[in-house]
Amino acid sequence: MIPCAKGTIPYVIQPGDTSWIIAHRFNTSVNAISKANPGLNLTHLNIGQIICIPIPQNRANIPHNEGEFSKAKVDLMNKMRELWEEHVAWTRMVILSMAINNPDTTLTTNRLLRNPSDFTAQLTPLYGSDIASRFEALLKSHLMIASQLVQSAKAGDNSAAAEAERQWYANADEIATFLASINPYWSENDWKTMLHQHLALTKSEAVNRLQGNYAEDIRIYDEIQAQALQMADKMSEGISRQFPNRF
Repeated sequence: MIPCAKGTIPYVIQPGDTSWIIAHRFNTSVNAISKANPGLNLTHLNIGQIICIPIPQNRANIPHNEGEFSKAKVDLMNKMRELWEEHVAWTRMVILSMAINNPDTTLTTNRLLRNPSDFTAQLTPLYGSDIASRFEALLKSHLMIASQLVQSAKAGDNSAAAEAERQWYANADEIATFLASINPYWSENDWKTMLHQHLALTKSEAVNRLQGNYAEDIRIYDEIQAQALQMADKMSEGISRQFPNRF
């Protein structure tokens, strides 16, 4: 058992745990968990790993049902994770297909472009069709610009690639602003940070694949997948807090 400082308790990572889930369970914050575990990589928690959890000084602040999740909340978390994992997985499939001019490129692209519609199906009952459709349009633009970027990079058109990248980041900022406008628990700065990281990782993934640096390409995809789960949990957290009667 690892030694934990006073004011913290040891916790064994369970299947499905993320830093946000753990923080929610113990009524603390991801930042507090990070400070209690110097050097801990919160995006790569391993089942069976032991970490230290800070406990609030006034335990009366801990809700009676700490650690409990309604079925609706669990379903929401699982669905958001499924959608974000599909987002990065099908993006990767398109990159792989485009890199070698695979005949399935059109089919994989069409499957990727279904992802924004799948998000819309989940958001419409909560936010209405107008807001959900706006998010769908922004996310679809994100994917289309990414495709243009890969195509330009593959063709060696640096000018077109740079312009696509500029549009890509502008679109990410627009998504962050939009999300913050519809949910008071979604920070515009947080979403900008996460989306910018997502873009940087995805660009690196594509560049390394096009250049034949396959080991690095695969390593980066592991980071992309872990980071996508963070975005999924951030989305679930905001929704469950905004609509407590539903989750």
